[in-house]
Amino acid sequence: MNEGWNEERAATWQRERGWLVGCNFTPSSASNPLEMWQASTFDLPTIEREIGLAADVGFNSLRIFLHDLAWERDPGGFCDRFEAVLAAAARRGVSVMPVFFDGVWNPHPKAGPQPEPRHRVHNSGWVQSPGADVLADSARQDALEAYVTDVMNRFRDDARIDVWDLFNEPDSPNLAYRNHEIPDKSARAFELLEKTFDWARAVDPVQPLTAGVWQGDWDDPDELSDVSRLSLEASDVISFHCYGNLADLSARTEALRRYRRPLLCTEFMARTLGSTFDPHLGWMKENGVSAWCWGFVAGRTQTQYPWDSWINTYEDEPDPWFHDVLRPDGTPYDPAETAYIHSITRE
Repeated sequence: MNEGWNEERAATWQRERGWLVGCNFTPSSASNPLEMWQASTFDLPTIEREIGLAADVGFNSLRIFLHDLAWERDPGGFCDRFEAVLAAAARRGVSVMPVFFDGVWNPHPKAGPQPEPRHRVHNSGWVQSPGADVLADSARQDALEAYVTDVMNRFRDDARIDVWDLFNEPDSPNLAYRNHEIPDKSARAFELLEKTFDWARAVDPVQPLTAGVWQGDWDDPDELSDVSRLSLEASDVISFHCYGNLADLSARTEALRRYRRPLLCTEFMARTLGSTFDPHLGWMKENGVSAWCWGFVAGRTQTQYPWDSWINTYEDEPDPWFHDVLRPDGTPYDPAETAYIHSITRE
């Protein structure tokens, strides 16, 4: 088994890549990664157009969720579609951070046509990868090795990929679906995360591996959850989520400095929680923290609506928006905000 990167290799990667800035990208025509990647709903024209809009704003990297069921149905076609997205991004000077697994929202994904999102409900169509039935079964977890290694082997030395993000929020309690989750989700997620690091190390890609931390207190290593400890100790570069204000972002960043690795904030920007482009994006650039906001063009994910839209009815568009940057027609939600992003990314 290959060992993880040492500090010097991680620092070299950061110097060569520079400051990465972008968004968590799902085309406005897709409600979840299955709808994005399945052949029947793969919408390359919209993907190309919206990648172009991201480049125009000044973004140079996209964090993009994959899905095991889309690969399982059509491994070769899935990889070809991923290649098409990488090529579209590269034409605009944009690189990609793929995410293999995800522990958030609906734990029962089904391949095929996706249900219509619930009206004005945040991420009501999003699905986990893998589903709860797979996560609960160690043998079915093991079958996912083919998915991870097939994709990574094809793209293991591809300069268009910044980093492999192995598992998004693996142990999420997922309150919107709490009655549908397996009771030992955290333990089973730890099991799959550990396996995925092993599978990825065996491929030995030129890109670094990461799995982000997102909850709890990171100041005291003794207080970390098992999933957080594994994520921090096994990652080549440290990634994390922060939807708090600037003081919270600063404190969390400082807590992670002890790992002496490049820092990547792979999710931020929730306006009503005090996580905003101004001043967060400028602060992260100044402090060498790469940054990806959640969402870009408002669409079928409906993430301009807040998390509480699962329990509160919204008759109109929220003001301010929760996530997202552009309206469906590509115009800015807030022109002053977009001008600020551009000023930071282009200076």
